[in-house]
Order: sequence, then C-alpha cells, then structure tokens
Amino acid sequence: MKKIFAWALAIAATCSIQAQNISWTADNGNGTYTNPLFYDEFSDPDVIRVGEDYYLAGTTMHCVPGLVVLHSKDLVNWELASYCFDRWEDIFPGQEKFTLNDGKNIYGQGVWAPVIRYNDGKFYVFTNVNGNGLQLFISESANGPWEHRALGGHIYDLSVLFDDDGKVWAIHGYDEVKVTQFKPDFSGYVEGSERVIIPRGSAMGEGHHAYKIDGQYYILSAEYSPMGRLQCARSKSLFGPYETAAISCDESLGTKKFPLVEGIGRGNSWMSDGAKFRIGRTPDNELGNATVHQGGMVQTPGGSWWGCTMLDFVGVGRTTCLCPITWTDGWPMFGLEGNPGRTPRTWTIPDGKPSAPKAPYQRNDDFNGKQLQRVWQWNHEPVATKWSLTKGKLRLQALSAENMLWAHNTLTQRCIGPVSTATVTLDGSHLKDGDCAGLGMLNLPYAWVGLVRDGGQLQLQWHHQQKEAVTAATLDKKQTAVQLRIYADLDEMWATFSYSTDGGTEFNAIGDTLPLPYQLRIFQGSRYSLFCFHKADAGNDAKKSFGYADFDNFTVDEPLADRTANFPAGKVITLTNLADGSRLTALRRGLCHRAYPNSREWGGDDCKFRVHDRGQGRVVLEAMNGMGFVTVTGMGLSADVRLVKEADDASLIQWQDMLRGQCMLLSLKTNRYIGCSPTMGEPYSARFVGSDPNRRNGCVFKFDVVE
Repeated sequence: MKKIFAWALAIAATCSIQAQNISWTADNGNGTYTNPLFYDEFSDPDVIRVGEDYYLAGTTMHCVPGLVVLHSKDLVNWELASYCFDRWEDIFPGQEKFTLNDGKNIYGQGVWAPVIRYNDGKFYVFTNVNGNGLQLFISESANGPWEHRALGGHIYDLSVLFDDDGKVWAIHGYDEVKVTQFKPDFSGYVEGSERVIIPRGSAMGEGHHAYKIDGQYYILSAEYSPMGRLQCARSKSLFGPYETAAISCDESLGTKKFPLVEGIGRGNSWMSDGAKFRIGRTPDNELGNATVHQGGMVQTPGGSWWGCTMLDFVGVGRTTCLCPITWTDGWPMFGLEGNPGRTPRTWTIPDGKPSAPKAPYQRNDDFNGKQLQRVWQWNHEPVATKWSLTKGKLRLQALSAENMLWAHNTLTQRCIGPVSTATVTLDGSHLKDGDCAGLGMLNLPYAWVGLVRDGGQLQLQWHHQQKEAVTAATLDKKQTAVQLRIYADLDEMWATFSYSTDGGTEFNAIGDTLPLPYQLRIFQGSRYSLFCFHKADAGNDAKKSFGYADFDNFTVDEPLADRTANFPAGKVITLTNLADGSRLTALRRGLCHRAYPNSREWGGDDCKFRVHDRGQGRVVLEAMNGMGFVTVTGMGLSADVRLVKEADDASLIQWQDMLRGQCMLLSLKTNRYIGCSPTMGEPYSARFVGSDPNRRNGCVFKFDVVE
C-alpha cells in the first residue's frame, strides 16, 4: 500500500509541471485523431449536421445544468454549445426528488438517452425524465435559450424522424420496436398512431437512432444481451417489414471490461455509510457490454459517413468514440473496408479538414469570475441561497446531511483520464462544530479528504463509505487553510488521496487506495466533488446554525494529455508483443517473426526499426539490419509481413496510439492489424481485426525508443 501511495504521489507531484493547462483532446495535431473522443463521461451520444456544423447531445442523468449540447466543425474537436436547462426547478417546480429533500433522490434517473434533430430552422432535443415522461426542448440556436415542453407518455430510449411528408415520428421500445406520431405542434401524440414496426425476436435492442437515406429507412439500436453490439434494421417503408444485421461488434478499443458494483439493493440503503455492497471481480479478457454499441451516424459535406457511438470505458464510465462507416451491400458497416464492425483507435480526421485542437471544457477554476466554469454540474438541484462566488472563492454553506451522497450543493465535474489529479485549496475557518467540507470522489463507494470541526478544532480527515474514518492531524488555531488532492488512474480504476498544510509544497498521503468501479445504480462514472455539509444530528439540526467553507484554485492536471511522445516519428524503436513478450524481428530470409530474450537477435539490429513519417499519422518501418521495409503481401490469412528493399503503398502503416507506450500497426493494404498468434508459431501477418480487451491476442506492442 505504501508503495502505491509513494508512486501515485510522485506522479501527481509532476502533473503541474508536465501538463499544466493541457487537457485531453482526441486531435493528434497531425491530421489524425485517437479514440475516445472524450476521456471523460459522455454517454448516449446522438449526432447531427446542420450545414458545416455538427452537434452532439448526451446524457446528464441527475446533474444540473442538464442535457448537454456540443458543437464541432470537424467531428473531432468539440466545444460546449449549451445546456438545455440550468435548474430542475425551472422545468419541474416543487418536485422534492430533484432536491435530495424528504429522503428522495434521482440517482440513476433524470436526463438520459436524448435525441437531437434540426428541422425548418429549429433545433429539437427530446429526452425522457423518469416519472415525468418525454420532454422536449426547442430553440432556434444550439446555443439556446431553449423552450421546454412536457409531452409525457411512456416513450423512452427513442429516436425521432421528420419524414418527407411532414409527419414526425418517435421510434422507441426494446426488442419490439414501435412508432408513435407526434402532433404537428408537438402538443402531444396522435391518438391511435402507435404501432409495432419490428416484432420481438428480430435481434434489435434499445437506444434507437432512425434515418431516412435515399428513400430507405434505417434504425440503429444497441443490443446489450448477451453482449454489447450495434444493430441495424432497414426497410423501404417506415412500417416494415425490416431486415436486420449487426454493423458493429466485438470492439473494446483494447479496454478491459470493468468490475461492477454488486449487492446494491432497492431503496436508499446503498446511500448509507457502511452500506453492504461489494465490487465484483475484474475480468481479464471478457467483452460483455463494454463494447462499442449505442450511437448514431452522420454524413459530412464531403459525402463520407461517420458514427458516434458509446462504449463503457472503465473508471471513466461511458464515453464516445468516432468511427468511419463503410457502406457494404446497402448496410452502414462501422469500420474500414476489409475490416467491418471494428473501430480504429486512431484514424484520419473526416474530410481532411481539421480545426484547431481544443478540449470541450475549461476544467480549472479560480472562482474569480461571475459564473462557474461550465464544466461544473451540481449533484441534484442546488439550494440557490446557500452557495455563492464571493471575493474570488466558491463559498458553500453547510446544510444537514447524513453523508456526502445526501449533501446539498455538492459541485461536481467528471473525472478525466487516462490519469488526472484534482487539487483545491480549502479554508475551513468558518466551519462550526459538526461541519465537514472537502474534496470527494463521488462514486460507489465514495470517499473524501477534508476538514471536520470537532470540539472547536479543525481536523484533517479521510472518509470512506464502507470503512472507518482516518484522522491525519488536528490543526492549530492559526492553520485554517489546506490543499486537498485526489490522484485518479481511470484506466486502472483506482484513486489516492493526499493533503498539504504548507501551501502545496509537500503532499502527504491519507487513507487507503479507493477502487473506481463502474456501477449501474447511478449510471455515471467517477466525479471530482466539492462539498460542505453538517453531519445530521438526530433531528435537532433545525435549532442549529451551521458554518461555511471557502474553496479556491481548483485545478485538474493531466500528465498523459500531451501525447506527442506516443508517435515516435524519426526514432529507432523496438516493438515488444504484449502477447508473449517477444520482439518483432526482421529475419534474414525476408520475413518478420519473433525474437525472445537471450536470443541472438534480441539486442541487435534485427529487432530495431526506424519509424519514417509519411504524414497523417502514417509511417513505414525500416529494418535496421538492412533487410528493407516492413511490407504486407497478399490478403486474408496469407497477408504476410515481409521485408522489401523499396517501400511502396503496401508498406504504409497507420500508427495506432494505445497510450502508455503501446501501439498497434494498421496495415493500409488490408485495413487490418499486423500481429502474430502467441500460440500458433506463425510468422507475422496483417490479418488481425483488432485487439482483445487484455491486449494479448498478438497485435498490440510496447514500443521503446532506442535511438
């Protein structure tokens, strides 16, 4: 445990130097992008194009502001356009479940699976809100303001189709797919219009995305049982009959399936400290639902088609990736020609028209502005009179709560991967006895580090939902401000906590390593959270006055966001296969094979290759033993990887950034990956469709620069 903490703190200490103000963007700066589009949560994506502009809507569950809409010029670089609403009270006045009052909450509910459309000069965003039915937001601009209409009904996980005859349809249902017609003024539904268009047992799922293309109707849906896949149905009539096919499957982007939180019962018992639930095993090489599945597609002005799809992505939660679409026999197959159904990790930006690389949000906040940075979201509806931006600080007034999950006015933002460190300064001088405030990781289980006022003294404490609190120190009366920090490795799904009492010069570890599993209770990934509450006291809180906490200089550092070292152009490298630890070697007989430690080839030029940059992330590999360039010959199982004296088109490789010094080599001759089976004794070939979740099927390498 001490070694984990020491390692985490050492990395965290370098974050401010290495990655200050650098945030993840999929754009590699060379005409390519690397999935995921966002290394933080963006679930249930729905995408459209209006003229030269793209818009993406996604789920925000119980958080406000809610129902996010992003804007892009190139499908890769996105920026916030607007939220459709700022407060639950604005659209559902008086409903206690949105406010964490009276023992009610909407964890795992709220806004989910929205659909965005544009028609006749207006934007439309439809979404279900649990217990309130279908909601509609309308605006003449994606930047808002948005007009809200409550449509009600039991229509969810829907798509919306504006048909050529002026009729507007909702496509909805799981397994059995239905359509229901909207009234022309969107005041409700046309009575008697609901009908089944795809019967049960047709291999369709949920989360539909419907289109009419060249006179044919297409419906995409997510099938999650027994594993996540993207299905497609097509028909010449909206009402069928439809034929169906899988258009994306088995794609995990080389990411392991996450361990789930198990044993969460009904009711609110899981929100209590000491709740009895457990974290399941971590699968080594299972796919399950942690694959590319729910999502939609869009055509660029240049005529190419692209899909924006969701995948369950370890500690991040659910996020979005971008995939080229290849039309094959009338089906929109996600993937490249010759490799249908699989999404490249790295590929060229659509239409070759990239905009300037940018991240969707400004994550750091010094709280000097008149408003919070728009990346922030409140956990449930905030009490407006109990927080403020005051003299360059965020002030949170304590309100009574059992624990952090029940605390009002908890301000959150999604954790961003692959690795990030959140740091904030907390002034606890105005906390009163029983008050606590700090920096938390909102998840199941939750944990936090912060200050607690007890017996008139401030104590530095660490709390874990399922463990006893740890007290690190009692501060003297002159010490009221501390720096708090969480270091999170979202890929490996764990976090550590630390604090500083000397202005941020030295940080000290506190508490245990916190696992960061994904869970299907609140349907969200991990969130950094600022909170202040008074520990509930047997119903006597109404007679007490509580204190407040001031937060300042919240920063998020991302040491792996700068990926320039992940593309070793011009360097000499070795390539070690993760499947068996062997190195790619250029045999004197003109084939690429494997070399093992202690072999003659292992440390020599036979295992060294120079990376020649050919633009747009494309490379050729030159063997340093003089045998020539790595080149693919043949197709299918016989797509040998050989050495030729002069590089040609069959030598071109699209470098696939797998992060943390790992890569795949995508042959642009076969659109498949160069690899070799760890068990068959074969030479290298370019026949692999993609990586397994554990990256050990033979086509993922660790590269090391040797020159």
